[in-house]
Amino acid sequence: MTSTGTPDTRTALRGALQTLGYEVMPFARTHDAVREHVPTSIRLTVTASPQKGIDATVELALALAADGYSVAPHLSARMISGPAQLDDILARLTANGVRRLFVVGGDGEASGTFTEALGLLRAIRGSGHDFADIGIGGYPEGHALIPPERLSSALVEKAALADHITTQICFAPATLLAYSRSLVEQGVTLPVVVGVPGAVSRQKLLRITASIGVGDSARFLRKQSSLFWRFFVPGGYNPTSLVRGLRSELGGSSTVSGFHVFTFNDVESTERWRRRMLDRLDAVS
Repeated sequence: MTSTGTPDTRTALRGALQTLGYEVMPFARTHDAVREHVPTSIRLTVTASPQKGIDATVELALALAADGYSVAPHLSARMISGPAQLDDILARLTANGVRRLFVVGGDGEASGTFTEALGLLRAIRGSGHDFADIGIGGYPEGHALIPPERLSSALVEKAALADHITTQICFAPATLLAYSRSLVEQGVTLPVVVGVPGAVSRQKLLRITASIGVGDSARFLRKQSSLFWRFFVPGGYNPTSLVRGLRSELGGSSTVSGFHVFTFNDVESTERWRRRMLDRLDAVS
């Protein structure tokens, strides 16, 4: 790190690094890897994909919650068959202390009555189950499959039922800041949590995109068109430059409130990166 910023920005960045969240995928070794490398102070989310099924997401979320982590499972509208299955999922989560959710529309064909995130959000809010924090997704650079006007109007509707917005990956701090300001102009003042890639190796990215499956991987890359090639640098990728580019917005008047790290299950190297960043900040305090 060549510049550590002012004392105020260092304090804000340190706080963001101490409270950020990690996103993990429900693979066979995920539970053990998280327990080994990630402290329980790190908030977690667990993704959902049509290939793995919603049960894999819920089961991993419950297992991690039992280990003392604060966990938010992704609930994908198209993967939930209807109100009965939703009620069963919500009851299991709340009975086991899971108080956070992340709600998405999801990919693939709808398996039942829910086809989009808005309908699922309404059902969750009307279910009688109480959740402390519900997140929704934001797209600073748009969505490859959804027109901008529809994307914007849907976000405004969903925001009325949510507690924060987590952005998809965007590598340009200026674009992220413009996005957060555009939300305010639309009357959306929810905290914006910036999605950043973790410290991910090229080999890990290739293994994970293969594990996701050809269809899921293609959909993922369409939505993250600038992501794939950035990992093909010597040693892989880490988010230091992106995080540093947003540090002046943390703790100020901006709605940017922190970071959400897409680890691609490379939790060991991502946690090592986070601790290294904290050590560097501490060295100049």
